[in-house]
Amino acid sequence: MKKILIANRGEIALRIIRAAKDLSLKTVAVFSEVDSDSLHVRFADETVCIGKASASESYLNIPRIIAAAEITGADAIHPGYGFLAENPSFAEACEDNHFTFIGPTSKIIKQMGDKAEAKKIMKEAGVPVIPGSSGVVKNKDEALKIAHKIGYPVLVKAVAGGGGRGMRLANNDLELKTGFVMAQSESQATFGDNRLYIEKAIENPRHIEIQILADSSGKVIHLGERECSIQRRHQKLVEETPSPAVDEKLREKMGEAAKKGVKRLGYKSAGTVEFVVDENGSFYFMEMNTRIQVEHPVTEMTTGIDILAEQIKIANGSTLGLPDQNEIKIKGHAIEARINAEDPSSNFIPRPGTIHALHLPGGIGIRIDSHIYQGYKIPPNYDSLLLKLITYGENREQSRKRMLRALDEFVIRGVPTTIPLHKEIFTHPDFIEGKTNTNFLKRMGY
Repeated sequence: MKKILIANRGEIALRIIRAAKDLSLKTVAVFSEVDSDSLHVRFADETVCIGKASASESYLNIPRIIAAAEITGADAIHPGYGFLAENPSFAEACEDNHFTFIGPTSKIIKQMGDKAEAKKIMKEAGVPVIPGSSGVVKNKDEALKIAHKIGYPVLVKAVAGGGGRGMRLANNDLELKTGFVMAQSESQATFGDNRLYIEKAIENPRHIEIQILADSSGKVIHLGERECSIQRRHQKLVEETPSPAVDEKLREKMGEAAKKGVKRLGYKSAGTVEFVVDENGSFYFMEMNTRIQVEHPVTEMTTGIDILAEQIKIANGSTLGLPDQNEIKIKGHAIEARINAEDPSSNFIPRPGTIHALHLPGGIGIRIDSHIYQGYKIPPNYDSLLLKLITYGENREQSRKRMLRALDEFVIRGVPTTIPLHKEIFTHPDFIEGKTNTNFLKRMGY
């Protein structure tokens, strides 16, 4: 591997460029017409415009991305997260055209993208799964039978779903009948697939995920957990590691369960196995993300391991030059806040615009992953993420205080941001005491 084309934009494209440079690899940035002034375009070795502002005409256009790789002589493609990162057709196109796809095989992406199939595979591997349907639910009558068997509340979920789309909570028969039809319609419109499955709704759950790395020799390690319970519209706002709800015993159980599932798949790359944890400390498989996660920096801060670099090396055929599992040490505490150009008081509506003034915080224990600068015009066509603020401390309280200090130092003028909300979150008594779950923002009135 000598040259990587980055099939993405924004902060993750910059992150990949930095990892590639550390490995002495050349990079190619693709960009849409509206992203011509983006920093990933400025810092890559080569650039190719692949289309208009619409994602369907640029970052989601597989033939144009493959063509860009061909004309620049790239031999590998990194999908980042979002866009085509978990699209099996894209991975297959890379494979068919003899480009190294920096991620797992198209077959594994397809298996894990099918939530019912993923649940079946994990169950066969001995990983705890949430009680529910054994596969796709054919109709409302079958859904009712399953709900009566496992008991309300239940979740109706899209087989091809993600980000909360194609999902409905039902507390009784009427809500299930209505929710089933609505979830089918939304799933078809969003994913082109109306298949649904049903599982028991875990009340007041925590969302805990395990970061894994697996190489071609069969070596699999986990790098501990991330707490991702603070979410809006089923999308994460705050992540931290270690989780205040996970002790050493539970960490070992969840880590070993994640490794079992990954080995069952024959997985090779970086990936994340996501669990829900109930109020009694029992955990259940939810899904697997077959890509780099937005929140990977908190794990890097507490383990000292460059996850992006390891992911690239694995794709290049290298075995993990990392310690054995019992030698992996999690040191200190890291928290990540996603700063978005959104208005929390108006249901988190994205607010694109121009950044007229910008000052970023600094000091010990502060990391910022971002693609913005003063004068940058935030396009309305893509995700509203402006930057990720990551703080590190010897313990959770020191990391939290550094987070508040950093939030106070920010100057971002021209667009509303989620910074005021983050200040509320990190001073909330429940956060300070580690009492977070997926209903946290709802309890705060958002």
